[in-house]
Amino acid sequence: MPSSNPSSIKKVVLAYSGGLDTSVIVKWLQETYECEVVTFTADLGQGEEVEPARAKAEALGVKEIYIDDLREEFVRDFVYPMFRANTIYEGEYLLGTSIARPLIAKRMIEIANETGADAIAHGATGKGNDQVRFELGAYALKPGVHVIAPWREWDLTSRETLMAYCADHNIPVDYSSSKKKSPYSMDANLLHISYEGGILEDPWAEAEDDMWRWSVSPEEAPDKPVYLELTYEKGDIVAINGKTMSPATVLTYLNKVGGENGVGRLDIVENRYVGMKSRGCYETPGGTIMLKAHRAIESLTLDREVAHLKDEFMPKYANLVYNGYWWSPERKMLQTAIDESQQSVNGDVRVKLYKGSVTAVGRRSEDSLFDEKIATFEDDAGAYDQQDAEGFIKLNALRMRISANKGRDLL
Repeated sequence: MPSSNPSSIKKVVLAYSGGLDTSVIVKWLQETYECEVVTFTADLGQGEEVEPARAKAEALGVKEIYIDDLREEFVRDFVYPMFRANTIYEGEYLLGTSIARPLIAKRMIEIANETGADAIAHGATGKGNDQVRFELGAYALKPGVHVIAPWREWDLTSRETLMAYCADHNIPVDYSSSKKKSPYSMDANLLHISYEGGILEDPWAEAEDDMWRWSVSPEEAPDKPVYLELTYEKGDIVAINGKTMSPATVLTYLNKVGGENGVGRLDIVENRYVGMKSRGCYETPGGTIMLKAHRAIESLTLDREVAHLKDEFMPKYANLVYNGYWWSPERKMLQTAIDESQQSVNGDVRVKLYKGSVTAVGRRSEDSLFDEKIATFEDDAGAYDQQDAEGFIKLNALRMRISANKGRDLL
């Protein structure tokens, strides 16, 4: 059943890929809601041509078609801020799918405002996290917007029923590709590519070697390590090996070099926000390098308590991104604190890539808090008075000594 009164919906902005699902959605919206459909296709660096979506939308009678290159905005305003927080979900996942959704939601609402649309629609299923991410973002940015989620409304429940719908409604289908059904559900952008479904639905089954698209296996990676020098300004990479690059160019380059060296593969079972566990595989070569390097430059430039407080913030920040609360006031509050901490995170990090591993092997900064005169194991010429440590230790032991003197059992 439609989630909104069909007669109240005059124009809908649809997140449109040009694939089978969203092509069916265009016709279904036109038929069910008798409304005008505006399609929006985002280029987030997914590695496939997006312009063919225009011809497919035109063939479906769509008059207003948006195809936007959002790669720089995606990395600059979403990926980079997230990596300033060293964000990982459940200890491993670098949130490649999660961080793209708030940008798509933002642009859909902008287009809705530009075109006078009163609703948005998406192709996310009722089982996944993306429906939550898209809709929380939409409601945060335009509280009165109507949201249409066809997978929660229609009775088309399989690829076969979608194909039958196409046949009944004269929707053009590339039958050569439709017969080659991929065993995996994949999502890609400049930060990562993900794989779900197929053999991966058995958590015991190892992913097939030919599944991976962005990286060679660590076993097949070069026998010689590759070194990179990353330059940071306020927590963001601005140059690689001395060459200034834009945010999207940085990530594109790191993906290439990381993938060539077997970096960034991940196989996990994660807890979805909607309640179920899901097994997924991810390739995030550039992001894996960025995380390692960022922690290295922070280790040199951040005050200890600031660094530790950031680490306490991070799981909360990761949950907010994963669950779709990018546009929430609490994420904005955390981001403000995180960004303030990055004012001194400047300098260079040298990393070594070798057969799937990333190792920080050097770091330097004009803002370094590392004082060699104090830290040295050699004669420090009085820079540090070791006798001061006695009082420090006794004060910190005081509460434990009091407990022991009261006879409390600490064993």
